[in-house]
Formats: sequence, structure tokens, C-alpha cells
Amino acid sequence: MKLVALLFAAAAVLAAQNPSPLPVSSQLLEVKRIYVSELTGGMAAQQLRDLIIAGLDSTRLFILTDNPDRADAVLKGAADDHAFVDVFDTSGGIGAHTSAGRSSGSASSLSRSGLALGASVNDNESHHIDERKHEAYASVRLCNKDGDVLWSTTQESLGAKFKGASADVASKIARQLSLDVAHARQGAQVQPGTPNPR
Repeated sequence: MKLVALLFAAAAVLAAQNPSPLPVSSQLLEVKRIYVSELTGGMAAQQLRDLIIAGLDSTRLFILTDNPDRADAVLKGAADDHAFVDVFDTSGGIGAHTSAGRSSGSASSLSRSGLALGASVNDNESHHIDERKHEAYASVRLCNKDGDVLWSTTQESLGAKFKGASADVASKIARQLSLDVAHARQGAQVQPGTPNPR
């Protein structure tokens, strides 16, 4: 009995010295300052990085810094924006052919009569269209100083009505992070033992 009590006391002391880590959503709420590292993927990735910084800054949720040592979390990942050509080939045709004939003849009288009709209609049409497009994607993750992933998303776009593909991807990343922070705040406001309002 004393041994069990002693084990419980030791476990309580260890728990007090090593508190359990916060859930990821709670850790996300503690992030105030973000550094966006260089993204892998070449020149297009660096341009997309600048757009992501601008998109995150527009949310007013975080302070963006160029000093990784001052950041609470680092956004890292890969991105690309490339052009390609969509080729569309179509062809269609209409064809009709009609023929009629009648003939008669006699070998003894050498008389002949005949009637022949024919009609033909053909219409063929083909189209070749080359359409140049841009496609952008980014797969990013927000990591704390210990390297733990607090948040991640992958976004892609062929462009929006008033935005290019890269700008649309950056906007989607900022919007997704804003939504997830809002959900984390809602979860943090719910008291233990009370139902989560939906």
C-alpha cells in the first residue's frame, strides 16, 4: 500500500517537472511572430514566397520577420509556378449518300430504258486550339523552434478571376491559416465538460 502511494507521489513530482506538451491547436495560438524561409522550387518558388509573406501580413494575425532567431515559428516548404499548353483537337463530319436506279432492256428488240439518280453531301470540320496556362502550387508547414509541425496545408491553383495562379495560392494559404487559427480560438474558449457549439 505504501509502495503504491510512493509511486503516485513520484509520478506527480515528475508530471510537475515535465508538464505535458500543449495540444497543437493551443501551440498555434501562441505563435505571434513568423519567419517565412526560402521555399524549395527555384525562381518561381521565391516569387511565391514574397506573395505568401504579403498574404500572411494582410491577415494581421502575426508579425512577419526577416530574422529567424526572433520568430516563434518558421513557415517552410516547397512551391512552384509553371506554364504549360493545353491542346484541344476536335473534328466532326456529316456525310450523306443517296442513289437510285432503274433499267430495263430486251435482247430481241434492242430497246433500253433507264433512270439513275445520285446525291452526295459531305462536310468535315476540324479545330486545333493551343491554350497557354499557368499552374501554381505550394505545400507549406509551420514549425515551432523544436521543429514540431503546428500547421500545414497544400494549395494549388490555375488562377482566379482577378488573380494569377501564384497570387491565388498565396491568398489560399493565408485564408486557410486564418480559418484554422479561428477554429483553434473557438476550441480554446470551450470549457472542459461543456459541449462544443456547432
